[in-house]
Amino acid sequence: MYRRIGEDIRHVKAQAKILVIRFSSIGDIVLTTPVIRTLKTQLENVEIHYATKIQFKSILEENPYIDRMHFLEDSIQKLIAGLKKEKFDYVIDLHHNLRTFLIKSALGVKSFSFDKINYEKWLMVNLKINKLPSVHIVDRYLKTVESLGIKNDTLGLDYFIPDKDVVPLDQLPLTHQQGFVAYALGAQHSTKKLPIDRMIELCDKINKPIVLLGGKEDAEVGNRIQNFFKPVDAHTEEGLSRLNKKTIIYNACGKYNLNQSASLVKQAECLFTHDTGLMHIGAAFKKEIFSIWGNTIPLFGMYPYRTKFHVLENNKLSCRPCSKIGYQKCPKGHFKCMNEIEFDFYVP
Repeated sequence: MYRRIGEDIRHVKAQAKILVIRFSSIGDIVLTTPVIRTLKTQLENVEIHYATKIQFKSILEENPYIDRMHFLEDSIQKLIAGLKKEKFDYVIDLHHNLRTFLIKSALGVKSFSFDKINYEKWLMVNLKINKLPSVHIVDRYLKTVESLGIKNDTLGLDYFIPDKDVVPLDQLPLTHQQGFVAYALGAQHSTKKLPIDRMIELCDKINKPIVLLGGKEDAEVGNRIQNFFKPVDAHTEEGLSRLNKKTIIYNACGKYNLNQSASLVKQAECLFTHDTGLMHIGAAFKKEIFSIWGNTIPLFGMYPYRTKFHVLENNKLSCRPCSKIGYQKCPKGHFKCMNEIEFDFYVP
């Protein structure tokens, strides 16, 4: 099959079967969705398969551009054995690690591998030398399939919610049914999250009904924030009203699965979020996003994609970024990247 893109003619085998690989994590998988969509819509008679870890099945289970999914559970060899039976024509490796190397070697077909720019990230983290490309990671993912004739369709990210996971607004407290701001307060690493006192300060600054989103591990922090904003008595409530204080917290952490949390993000007025998966899900829904950055930086290329967004970060530190991923506590002990962020924003 030949595809004409401008004056270029690229060759792709007729009725090609393509395997896309990205094992983790939530945000990284969501960021691969433009590759899935453009492969499916820009190539004729193509069959798209996707391999990921079993715990991330729900992220892509409703994606209409995927014909079949394959899951890494307890054994990479078991996964490889199943993939061999498919007789793929191409492998698109968007993870590029030892496991994907083993898969590509075992399948023995033409493969295209994502450039992780690890050297450039190392320079930035360890020597603070910025050689990072000024390119979003999605565009680098798409460059991986450029030689197949794939072009960016500029439609952004995809996220499809099963009907069973759509959360009706009448399930929320009455205070939140006429509109709310979502705050995704979780993150995989502690240095990517605000300390709880700063979360409270942020919620006070937002000054609207807020739905807190996160996993079960975030529920205790969510309860502490929710309790902080509960009026002690009618006199206190009256005083808060006079001060025009409108922050009312509903702690949804641990109460909803990922797709249900995505449903709440979709229905929110806007989204506040740390550098985490729900940030990219919010971008898929074209939400206005207020992204909060601690030890990681937007310059790594994983800021909200093709949606209106604001960056809240402390750019006055010589120690930042201290990692391309994160730590359980600040290596310097002061955590100034989060403790000294200025909450300079306006929520309409």
